[in-house]
Amino acid sequence: MRDGLVRQRHRTLRLLGSLLLVAVGVGVTQAAPARAAVPTPLDRVVPAPASAEPGGDPYRITRSTHIRVDGSREARGVAEYLADLLRPSTGYRLPVTTHGRGGIRLRLSHGDFGPEGYRLNSDARSLTISARTPAGLFHGVQTLRQLLPAAVEKDSVQPGPWLVAGGTIEDTPRYGWRGAMLDVSRHFFTVGQVKRYIDQLALYKINKLHLHLSDDQGWRIAVDSWPRLATHGGSTEVGGGPGGYYTKAQYKEIVRYAASRYLEVVPEIDMPGHTNAALASYAELNCDGVAPPLYTGTEVGFSSLCVGKEITYDFVDDVIRELAALTPGRYLHIGGDEAHSTSHEDYVKFMDRVQPVVAKYGKTVVGWHQLTGATPAKGALAQYWGLDRTSPEEKAQVVKAAQSGTGLILSPADRVYLDMKYTKDTPLGLSWAGYVEVQRSYDWDPGAYLPGVPAGAVRGVEAPMWSETLENSGQIEYMAFPRLPGVAELGWSPASTHDWERYKLRLAAQAERWDALGIQWYRSPQVPWGAAGQ
Repeated sequence: MRDGLVRQRHRTLRLLGSLLLVAVGVGVTQAAPARAAVPTPLDRVVPAPASAEPGGDPYRITRSTHIRVDGSREARGVAEYLADLLRPSTGYRLPVTTHGRGGIRLRLSHGDFGPEGYRLNSDARSLTISARTPAGLFHGVQTLRQLLPAAVEKDSVQPGPWLVAGGTIEDTPRYGWRGAMLDVSRHFFTVGQVKRYIDQLALYKINKLHLHLSDDQGWRIAVDSWPRLATHGGSTEVGGGPGGYYTKAQYKEIVRYAASRYLEVVPEIDMPGHTNAALASYAELNCDGVAPPLYTGTEVGFSSLCVGKEITYDFVDDVIRELAALTPGRYLHIGGDEAHSTSHEDYVKFMDRVQPVVAKYGKTVVGWHQLTGATPAKGALAQYWGLDRTSPEEKAQVVKAAQSGTGLILSPADRVYLDMKYTKDTPLGLSWAGYVEVQRSYDWDPGAYLPGVPAGAVRGVEAPMWSETLENSGQIEYMAFPRLPGVAELGWSPASTHDWERYKLRLAAQAERWDALGIQWYRSPQVPWGAAGQ
């Protein structure tokens, strides 16, 4: 009996002790609170804010904190996202409400924030994020995440305290296009894997998800009018695996999820080359009427739609019509690169026929920069993937198109192709564009990269992730981190903030957050990871 009373007393004391620790927000050890009690400086964020002015006492999230919004449904959605993010690690209820004072406030206003900018004000009494649009509020929430301790990303209760440095951040992006491309054709990635990458992109204010949905090795989207594209053309992948494809419902789920993170999906159907999966699915798309076998290798440039056949344009019309109907965003990517099996004359003829089809279904054309070898449609965007060593003639062709009104997305392969090896010892990736370490990926200026391009022609940057050697989320993450945040900063931050020596310290501070999120990342020797907490 006495032993039972003693055990009960010990349990009671342990419970009281645990409640006390949670209530005052301290850790079990002496060292943890000392470090956590120093809030993250406002200028430690990636991408770098346009302006960060420290001042005043920090704001502290406690169990009495609420998240206050105006009546907007979209603002409430961002508030619920924030609450869902904070609840597991803090253990707090964090109710979303339209009443009260103090707490965290998300406010839509008519300030001069631009379509994606925001202001974050923090002091001892409250924390307010103001923006003109829900997208701006969402980007402000991503900044708030980075101002909190990295443990906020964990899915179990952590000790805190949850401090946000006092002061004001005013922020707006340099470019409207801040993209990441995921190649789901060479290797297929599930809806869940794509969603995981979307969440990682959102943390760094990426706003475009370019999905490479077709290539020689696989067709990844269901098309009702040409069903064998998915069932046959999508039945394999590089190396001969089972492949896969998205049903229309699954594709719409990806689009909806991306939209909830304020990313616009840009679907790509690559043509007239990179089309073996389609040619293998329908013999009539081939000039000789004979379907080639499915392809599981990694060579490029050997396939082409039959430019001289009218059925080719019926096919293109059907595919674009169905894909456009599934895609609420403004853009549709038609590829156009490495069409080595298509003559220049046929390439020009093909693009002259296909670009109006995109416009007919309400979308704006995006193509790889080889599109500038034809006549880009009015308003079209060309995605430059050349190298520093690309021939002056090819660069001049792109510059001329930009001077004539074609917008550019910059994706130089020897800078921001995330599938390039970091070094010769990197176990994943390719090296045809060279080795791309973290500093090389970051240390260039999109506004000055192609001399002669008007400043207004550069619409932004995009980091492609080709998947010849990548088969799962961990491998995607290893190649994306730590390079992806730098590309995001090139797209978001003012050119005046660009400085490798300062950036690498801010980047080092991200590692603890990646660990908390379970992200697998490459420990580049160019970054002083051990200095992150200093």
